Amino acid sequence: MSHHEQKLALLNRLRELGLRLEGIGDALEAPHSKDWDEAAVEREDEEVLERLGLAGQAEVARINNALSKMASGEYGFCAKCSGEISPERLSVLPDAPNCVKCAGG
Repeated sequence: MSHHEQKLALLNRLRELGLRLEGIGDALEAPHSKDWDEAAVEREDEEVLERLGLAGQAEVARINNALSKMASGEYGFCAKCSGEISPERLSVLPDAPNCVKCAGG
């Protein structure tokens, strides 16, 4: 996968995440039920949504970092050891900030 294709994949994923995070925000702002049991379930659902929102925000940050590295010519190099991140890893995880060794896998 070329850098251009990886950039397009990252931009598409960024758009998807934006829509998902917007939906999560809307769901979290919805009014609660007055029924105690339903309200308890809604609060549990909100905790799940908040965790999904945090995970989505972390992915957005990784994608923005990868796009920034593309713009500066630093894309494809590990943030820890500065070694090259394998093309195979980048084709699976185009926002990978680290090589396999430094990522612990």
